[in-house]
Amino acid sequence: MSPPNPYDFLPEAPTFEVTSTDVEDGGTMPAPQLSKAFGVEGGEDCAPSLEWKGFPEDTTKSFVVTCYDPDAPTVSGFWHWIVYDIPATVTSLPTGGALPEGAKSLKNDAGFPGFCGSAPPPGHGDHRYIFCVSALPVETLPIDESTSPAVCNFQMFGAGVLARATMTVKYGR
Repeated sequence: MSPPNPYDFLPEAPTFEVTSTDVEDGGTMPAPQLSKAFGVEGGEDCAPSLEWKGFPEDTTKSFVVTCYDPDAPTVSGFWHWIVYDIPATVTSLPTGGALPEGAKSLKNDAGFPGFCGSAPPPGHGDHRYIFCVSALPVETLPIDESTSPAVCNFQMFGAGVLARATMTVKYGR
């Protein structure tokens, strides 16, 4: 039995659409998005492309993009990717995770900035990797690149998420 979707416990927010040319909602994580850092065969720790639309354009001032594994064998899950202060004029990130001007990346739970690919423990079953794009009413969050993913999410809560788009990809070994 999988843990619940943690986004179900956040205040409700309107939804919008996120898509990718690299990963598919409900699909299996492809090799480039697996973790080289954790020794997964074929892994490249390559961030997938993401594109979003349908957010509230009149009030959105920035975006945060995250990838979270709620099925990691920890009490806090595992943050694979956190990009914040993405300008509201930016509606996509390219394959590889190059950041647009103004955007910043936090360290993932593996300890390095950028995307850490999927690497569930062997025999642990399928894990869910939830990619989330959050539209915010502020241009910048009051954090810096040394901030933890949890505090980033707390600051997003305080700023007031205007809308949220999610896509879930699975991988197990």
